Order: sequence, then C-alpha cells, then structure tokens
Amino acid sequence: MDRDGRPALSRRSMLAGAAAAGVLAPAVAASGVAAFSAAAGAEAASASAAAAGQTRQITLYAEPMPNSTLIGYGLEPGKPTIPGPLLEIYEGDTLEIELVNNTDERLSIHPHGVNYDTNSDGAPFNNSFNNPRETRVYTWRTRTTYQRDGVYMPGSAGFWHYHDHALRGDHGTIGLLKGLYGGLIVRKRGDLLPDRQYTVVFNEQTINNKIAPDTPMFVANQGERVEWICIGHGNLLHTFHLHAHRWADTRTGMLASATDNTPVLDNKDLNPGGSFGFQVIAGEGVGPGAWMYHCHVQGHSDSGMSGVFLVRNPDGSMPPGAQAAIDRFQGHEHTGMTTTEMKAMGAEPVPTGPHDGIAPIAPDNPSAKKVKKSQPTTTTTPHNGHK
Repeated sequence: MDRDGRPALSRRSMLAGAAAAGVLAPAVAASGVAAFSAAAGAEAASASAAAAGQTRQITLYAEPMPNSTLIGYGLEPGKPTIPGPLLEIYEGDTLEIELVNNTDERLSIHPHGVNYDTNSDGAPFNNSFNNPRETRVYTWRTRTTYQRDGVYMPGSAGFWHYHDHALRGDHGTIGLLKGLYGGLIVRKRGDLLPDRQYTVVFNEQTINNKIAPDTPMFVANQGERVEWICIGHGNLLHTFHLHAHRWADTRTGMLASATDNTPVLDNKDLNPGGSFGFQVIAGEGVGPGAWMYHCHVQGHSDSGMSGVFLVRNPDGSMPPGAQAAIDRFQGHEHTGMTTTEMKAMGAEPVPTGPHDGIAPIAPDNPSAKKVKKSQPTTTTTPHNGHK
C-alpha cells in the first residue's frame, strides 16, 4: 500500500483463474444470468456463454481515510483507497458485493454499465443504500452480446465505474467529492490482459482527489502493455490527454485489423459520469522518459490537473533526463486563471468555493494560486505474474 492510500495492486483476481483462490467464493453456475439472457431472446450460443458465467463474491468496506475528511472504499478493514479497488469480471459473470459501511453516514454503491434490480440500485430513490454501520449486499449481473428481434444487442463489456449515490443527499454529489468512487471492467473472454493498470479520475479540478505536484505518478517499463481506466466526475467538462502515446477510439483502444479505419486519439473528452479505457505499449515508437498526462482544458491544467507517466528502460532502470524532468514537474508552479482572465476569454467562472480535499473550482481563491512542493508517489500496478 502506498503512503497516500492508493492500492499497490488492482483486484485482478476478480477475473477467472487461479489467482482468485482464497479471494472469491467458489464459483457456481450463474443461473440468474442464464435465465435473464433466455428471457431476452438470446441465441443459444449467447445463452450458453451466459450459463457458463461465474457468480463471484467480494466484500468492500466504506471507511474514512486516515487523517482526512475524505472517505474511500477498500478491500480490507482499515485500508480504504481513493480511487476504490478496480473490480473486474468477464461478460456473463455475476458479482455480489457485500458493502460494509464503517462510517456514521448513510452511503451506497451504484454501478454503471451492468445490470441490477432496484434493490441493488444504490439510490435512495429505490430505498437502496446502507444506513450507518450497516452491511448490505448489492448484486450486479453482466451478459454477452445477444440477438433479439432480428438485431444484435450489446453485452456488458466495457470500462465502467461505480460510486456512492446516498451520502448526505440523494444524488451522490457529496460522496463523489469525498472520494467514494472506483473503476469497473467487464471483459470479453479472449481480451488481451495488460501488464499494468491505472485508474485516473478527473473529479472537479483534481486527479484522484489530488492536485499537482501530488497527483499520482504512473510507472511502467518500456514495452509493457499498460491499461488506462479513465473516469469523469463532478460539475466540470474535461479532456484526457496522454503525451507521446495514442490509442484507437474503440472499446479496448486497439484496432481490429490492418484495414480498420477507426479514428486514433491522444486526447478524448472525459466528462462527468463518463468513462473509457484503452491499452498502449509504454514508450512504443518514442522510447522511455517522463511523459505528461493532463486535462487539456487549459485553465484546469494550469490549476494542477496534470501528472507524470514515467516510462523506465526495459530493465526498469531510470532513463537519462527523466529524473530532471520529474524534478522540474515538482517545482512547476500551478496557477489558476483569474476571473478577469476567464471573462476576457468569454468564459464565466463557476461560483463555487473549495470543498474538503478538493481543489478550489473558483480560480480567484488564493489557495488555487500556488501548490506547495512535495514528492509525488510513484505507483506501479502490475498484472498478476508481472513485476
């Protein structure tokens, strides 16, 4: 566990395989998924694939972050993280989440991209939440692509996310500000698995509830396959830009063939409630080095929405010039645009003050003018079997 509370490893054992031993309950036939597919008119092949799915069980704990007003989800008592654990399953699987609320607040967990009934919605509207100190089970179902009424309907595969929907309100606003969010991946069987994974959440004018230079520094060795899970929250519009690397605008970030003309990107909208993911080969075609990732809304980048993607040499050693670049990033002064500057550009400042643990939205706030210098956390998140 890193010193700022981010998990050192994602929950890769959510996927089928030996790594799941001791973490998840024994797999059983997901009869509910199979019945659901059949009722929707799925073809026999799709119904068979759904029937082969697993029912997996996991316990999450919602707890205050140490020495902070923030709150996170964690896989173990006393170890909350922001973002929460990255959860992964295959299409056709069912995930049962036992959420233990170890706070004195009402809260919940609400997913995007999967199927659930009203009891697992996580919204007070459906009376679906944990009261203070209460434990509740939420059930999320997934399915493969199926045919109905002569057309193909999409399955659940994608890069999704989960978050609170009940803390101090009915819409999850405060829970998101406090850090109750995390990534969710539903994979197709046969998908390429990455060597490393990173979850990046643009939440108001922060990255994972931090501002530069304290934003996470993500690390990989040149040639490793790196998966990015990008999530947007809050009230502001953002874009995600990764220097020197690009990806196809598909579900995985990869092309289907040599003649696939899907647009290729290095910058994509990342707005509230949205999410996407992609894989790149670290340093492919450009070599190792310290590469920036950031929001390309210029006022946001100026205010501290930037971080470092460090691509080490293939043997893990530091490439020439990388440490000097990191030092310059550490010493860089991040300043917000003034109200006058924003109006001169035709933009209207958002009249919102700072929140606990969140960078101020209104750039004229003095605390947005300069961020104190501190050392970043270098986070490596290897896939099982990789260092």
